[in-house]
Amino acid sequence: MNPLADVAAVLSGSTVGFSLGLVGGGGSILAVPLLLYVVGVGEPHLAIGTSAVAVSANAFANLANHGRRGNVAWHCAAVIAVGGIFGAALGSEGGKYVEGQELLLLFAIVMIVVGVAMLRRKDSTGAVPKRLTPIIVARLAGAGFAIGAVAGFFGIGGGFLIVPGLVFAAGLPMLKATASSLLAVGTCALTTAVSYALSGLVDWPVAAEFIAGGIVGGMLGIWAATRLAHHKRALTRLFAGIIFAMAAYMMYRSAVLLAS
Repeated sequence: MNPLADVAAVLSGSTVGFSLGLVGGGGSILAVPLLLYVVGVGEPHLAIGTSAVAVSANAFANLANHGRRGNVAWHCAAVIAVGGIFGAALGSEGGKYVEGQELLLLFAIVMIVVGVAMLRRKDSTGAVPKRLTPIIVARLAGAGFAIGAVAGFFGIGGGFLIVPGLVFAAGLPMLKATASSLLAVGTCALTTAVSYALSGLVDWPVAAEFIAGGIVGGMLGIWAATRLAHHKRALTRLFAGIIFAMAAYMMYRSAVLLAS
């Protein structure tokens, strides 16, 4: 890599970290397109594997912060995370067999889904269950497996799906669901990263730079979020618009390359 690419990797990681700190789940969806079109990672599967490493590291770092504040419902988080590991292992293997540009075209569609989910997201006022009933365990494990398969296939954290999954399966309030989702995001991304690393599809220097930028960006994003709390809905709409624009660009690029 040249110095400009190094700077691009750190700044791209900072952008993802900042968006995660500012608007919450869904921010990591930008990691793959930034690696492809800004950093210059040339192969889609290599970008996905590298992204998975960075997403996993940032998720676990944020999980530690929430854990210290008592925001994590560990019993619920553990069940959905275990289901996610099995799903991500299956999904990541499947994703490697799909041609790169076709995978990016599908990825762009997922980005649109993420943007819509962010716009439709509503706060939950539920309560953390004191014990896990068989029904709650089945719901959490099933949701984890399904979401993990999608996350593994596309190399994303899946937080935009895990948060509503925790709300639906266990009735968690939004803060608890958001914090608890990070365990599953981290484990799903780590499972995907291991799968891709075993196939030689991780650029480790870029991943390290991306993680470093993400840590700094995340702190700045959390700082900004506390000062722009009254404008969070507007910020979410703005971020969703950026996701839609990036998805449209990816669809155009992939369609052109597939047609050529």
